[in-house]
Order: sequence, then C-alpha cells, then structure tokens
Amino acid sequence: MLFPPVCLSLPRSLLRRSSRTSRARDGCTWSDGYGCFTHVKPTCIPETEPSHKTRGGPSSHDEPSNLKAKMLEAAATAFASIVVLGTGFGMGGYLYHRFYKWMVLHKMEIAFKPGDPVLDLAATTKQMPADDDGAEHWIHRAEQGKIDNIVNGTDRGHYHLLIGEKGVGKSSMLLEAMQKIDGEGCSMFEAHADPEIFRVRLGKALNFEFSEDYIGSYFSERGPRDSTALLDIERAMNKLEKVALKRRNAGRGPLIMIINAMHLLRDDENGRDLLELLQQRAEQWAAANLVTMVFNSDDYWVYERLKLLATRMEVTTISDLPRALAVSALQRYRQKYYSETPSPEILDEVYDRVGGRLTFLNRVAKSSDMLETCNNIIDSERRWFLNQCWILGMEMDDDVMDQQKYASAAMVLARALVAAERATPPPSAPHSHNIPSIPLHKAREIMTRADFIQDYDHVNLFTITSTAMVRADSVPMQHAFRQICADPAFDAHLERTLQRIADIESLGRTRELVAKDLVAGGKYRIVGVSAGEGESWAWGRGRGSKGLEVTLEEKPEVGEGEGEGEEAGEKEGDDK
Repeated sequence: MLFPPVCLSLPRSLLRRSSRTSRARDGCTWSDGYGCFTHVKPTCIPETEPSHKTRGGPSSHDEPSNLKAKMLEAAATAFASIVVLGTGFGMGGYLYHRFYKWMVLHKMEIAFKPGDPVLDLAATTKQMPADDDGAEHWIHRAEQGKIDNIVNGTDRGHYHLLIGEKGVGKSSMLLEAMQKIDGEGCSMFEAHADPEIFRVRLGKALNFEFSEDYIGSYFSERGPRDSTALLDIERAMNKLEKVALKRRNAGRGPLIMIINAMHLLRDDENGRDLLELLQQRAEQWAAANLVTMVFNSDDYWVYERLKLLATRMEVTTISDLPRALAVSALQRYRQKYYSETPSPEILDEVYDRVGGRLTFLNRVAKSSDMLETCNNIIDSERRWFLNQCWILGMEMDDDVMDQQKYASAAMVLARALVAAERATPPPSAPHSHNIPSIPLHKAREIMTRADFIQDYDHVNLFTITSTAMVRADSVPMQHAFRQICADPAFDAHLERTLQRIADIESLGRTRELVAKDLVAGGKYRIVGVSAGEGESWAWGRGRGSKGLEVTLEEKPEVGEGEGEGEEAGEKEGDDK
C-alpha cells in the first residue's frame, strides 16, 4: 500500500544539515527546492572497514613498502624504455649497415652496365668510326682483333700489358674495342703519379665512394678516411671481387678493368707498392676468370717491375704502322677531304720523314703542305732533344756538372745510334722504317751510366722495346740525331765537354797537402816504398801495394855541444 507524498514546511538550513547524514542511510532523496521527500527502495551499501589513515599521521608500516613499489615500477619502466630504444636503434643500425653494403655492390654493378663515362668524354667521331662513313678512312690495325677479344671477354685467363711509344694508337684501339660492345662489363680510367688522385679516379670508375657517404661515420670520433690511399684501393678491390664473383655465378663473362697511362706512376716506394698491389690482384683474378686487367704503358720500367712476379701476363707491343698501311691511309684521307690523289713518291717521302706514327700522320694528313709539315715535325723533335740534352763544352761551370753528365751521355748514345745506322745496310724491299737499335746492356756500356736510360725513355728521347732494345723514340727523332751528328764541330765539342767533366771530377778527387813548421832549415823526406812480404799498410792496402813514407829532418843547431860545455864550466866556477 502506497502512501501519498506529504509535504512539510521546514527551514532550509535544517534540511541541508539533516540531508548530509540521512541521505545515504534512509535511502530517501530530498527535494532541493521545497524540502519534499519521497520514499524509495533502500539500497544496501556495503560497509567498509575504517581506514587507519588519518590526516594527523600516516602509518609507519605501509610507507617503506609503497616507496619500494614505486622505485621498482620506475626502474622497470626505465629498463623497458632502454631495451625498446636500444633494440630499435640496434636493429635500425644493423639494417642500415646491411642495406649500405648491398647498395655499394649494386652501385658497382651499375658501373659495368652498358655505357661508360670514358666513351662519353671521348670524341668518338674523331678517334674511332661511329658510322660506315667514318669507317672508310679509319686505320684498322692487325692488333685490333686481339684487343677486341680481350675487351669483349673472349680472351680469358690472362692479364695484359700494352707497351709502345707515345702516339702509336694504344688508347684509340682500346676505345674502339669498348665502343663495339658499348662498354658492357668494362671500366677504364687514367693512372696518376699521386696515389690519392689514383684512388679518386679508381672510385669514379667503379662508382665506389670508399665509405665516405656512410652515416655511421657521423657518430665516430674519427673522420670518414682513417687510412692511406693504398688501403682504400685494396678495399675497392675487395668490393670489385664480390661483384665479379656474383657475375661469374650468374654465368656471365669476366669484368674488364683497363688502367691507362701506367707510366705516370713514379718509380719510388709508393709507386712500386701500388703496382705490386695491382699485379697481385690481376694474377688472382686471371686465374679465377673473375676480372681481366689491362695495363697500358709507354715506358719500359713498368714491364721490368711486372716481369718480376708475372706468371699469367701477356705483353703486346704496339709499334708504328708499316709502310703499306700508312701510305694507304694517307691516300684515302687526302682523297676524301682534299679531293686529291698524292703521288706515290710524295707518300713515300712522307713516310720516310715521319714514319708510321699515328700522331704524326694525323697532323700531316690534315695539312695543306705535307712535306713542309714533316720538316716542322723533325725540327720540333730536334729542338726538344737539344733543350733537354745540349752540351756546354769546355767553358761550362762546375756547378752544372751533374746536368752535363746527363746531357753528354745522351749525346754519346745518339752518336752511337747514328753510327749503327751507317753501318747497317738498307733493306732491299723496305716495308717499314729501319730504325737502328742497340741492346740495353750495350747502351748502358756506351754511356758508362746505367741510371739515365730510364729517364730518357720517360721524356721521349729514346725508347726501350719489350725485347730490351734501345733506339730513337721516333723516326723524326732519328732524323734529329742525324742532323746533330752531321755538324762538323759536333765531335770536337762533345770531346771537350767530356774532357771538362773529367777535369772537374779529377779536381774533386784531388787532395792538397800543406807542409808547415819548416824552420831552421828543416825539410821533409818523401820516399816511395812497397809493402813487404806479410806486411800491410795501416790504411788497408795489401801485400805488394805501393805507398809513400814521409819523414821530417831537422837541421842540427850550430855549436849546440860547445854551448852546453861552457854552461857547465861556468857552473863549476860558481861552485868554487
């Protein structure tokens, strides 16, 4: 049975005070506006134990346990954060490191894709036939087929050294062979005397940055490069080996690495170490069919250094063009660009003056007067030789003796080559120039010096072939030798220079002895003696050697004994 609500009029303050204590206990709700209440179903509220915590003072038993819990919670949170961050950074760094290594190899693989920067930089329309029209006047040499087989990977199991004089066409043949295959699997760069520049050029050819773009180096105290150039080159070779192994496993041919102008390396400790490093890699890769290395050099000393450790090296000598090929090329060129057909006599005369050197033939073929250009080339070579090695005669100063030794040795060798040319009969059917040559050991004997010939080869005065024969660097240079030696005063001038050098050396070996303290008629007695049986001189001469014996003879004083007697008599008189 429900009762209707009853409204009582009570003071508002009483209602507020009583509601605080009885609202939860009675299960009644009071009206805020009029103080009315309704009866509702009571709600059971579980009683809670009275808390021991008061405002006045907390419990001393619970405070340490709560502090330990908070400390453990903070430590666990910090440790979890460190683990998560460390794992994240570690995994990120490891993944970046693996990605960087993969990217290095991938970039190096791109370096051997079709197309090469060397081909882009080279003026292919001038150095090699780019179309059928250019092929009409291009000179196809006999060595071109072998070089094509080397570059396209057909010739395997060896590494190669191309040696020849400057301007015979070694680089042009290599570029033509690369052009035929569009540079696929090939890379080429120029050597340099400085190992640092060599390192940079090698990195450019292989598309390798030597870890200079590695982000991990930013977190290191050391710089991006903490090693020498040779160590960086060794690292680049290691990466190249991995790329070559991957290529071989895919069933493809070996890579081709061409290093041009190897003669620019210095013949010192750094240069020899670099050459040894390259040769060791070339030997290993040739045996494994990984990489075929091709060295191109103008000087003989590179061949001497490589021959010490060579087991798989093949030497290809590139020489001047033979007469028939050079004359035919000149004739085709003049017909195409000048619409003229030179007579065979003029073509033979051109070949007799400049030979089959491509760099000279190129200048002659493009000139309006071919014979005049030939004379200019000969005169240029003669001036170059005289500027490097002219002799000064008897009036030279002793300060330039070392340079004059260098110059006089070159003049003596040039005179010997001219004499050998006169003694050699001309060939009955000349197919090429008969440039006289002298064996290397004989040339050193003629010069009486063994160290000058390498520098002569480097400055293109003389050349040393792969068979160790010394001759003039070119046909125009041989003409220059002939003109210099034909001067009637040359032999006498050379002899006076040699005599002056001998006199200066004799003065340097002469020692001057000054005799002093010769007073009162004293003199030195000098007697020539020889060591007797079983005797030797103090300065190391053996039995039977000759020497000088020097003794000092002093003149006895006059009345020396009489004076002493008089002094003794005077002393006795005084005693008495």
